[in-house]
Amino acid sequence: MKPTTLSHLRQWKQTGRKFASITAYDFSFARLFADEGIQVMLVGDSLGMTVQGHDSTLPVTVEDIAYHTAAVRRGAPHCLLLADLPFMSYATPQQACESAGRLMRAGANMVKLEGGAWLAESVEMLTERAVPVCGHLGLTPQSVNIFGGYKVQGRDEEAAERLLSDALALEAAGAQLMVLECVPVALAQRVTEALAIPTIGIGAGNVTDGQILVMHDAFGITGGHIPKFAKNFLAEAGDIRAAVRQYAQEVENASYPAAEHSFQ
Repeated sequence: MKPTTLSHLRQWKQTGRKFASITAYDFSFARLFADEGIQVMLVGDSLGMTVQGHDSTLPVTVEDIAYHTAAVRRGAPHCLLLADLPFMSYATPQQACESAGRLMRAGANMVKLEGGAWLAESVEMLTERAVPVCGHLGLTPQSVNIFGGYKVQGRDEEAAERLLSDALALEAAGAQLMVLECVPVALAQRVTEALAIPTIGIGAGNVTDGQILVMHDAFGITGGHIPKFAKNFLAEAGDIRAAVRQYAQEVENASYPAAEHSFQ
């Protein structure tokens, strides 16, 4: 099997082929996801909540992400593997480079960071130093204390214009992917059409080029509040492998996310 690369994702965007991605944190699930056709995975700082039991992503460290990245890479050697730069690990461009280097050496193909145009210098520096970057706009969980909770972003015109401007600035700085989280469908479509790079949505409707889910949400094992955009594929499929295949198929044919999983 040949590795999945960013070139493949750009080609898929150009041809209108939608793709499913999922978070992974260990060898066994990574191998299962790869076996069932998932070609893009993320070692997300969501592990702070799903694996470590914290109430936010803030306690996660670079060491944590590197450990799980290495495990996922062993399970899915051919996937395109993204790794989150956790809270306060990229406060300066120099720190971003040092943190990203550790994650790339652990097996990541790309790092993801949360924030807007203020990150342009860091994105440019990372790109110049051969580290591909995925941006993350909309609801950025590391900013939960600024937002005052996990809330939909970009609902008014001023906020929507600012998010679009941020997306274009990050792309101009060298970002090669963009995650859009918890934004209205119309805004997700505007950003997806404005960018040459692929977009990956989570709570952004079915208009983005790809989708991502936290694996626990896809299998209905999320504790506490269940996000509006989540769907329990395991309950419908009855088997984890079948659930993964169903998730991928519904993303590819744009039946997921449906209107009930999206924000207007």
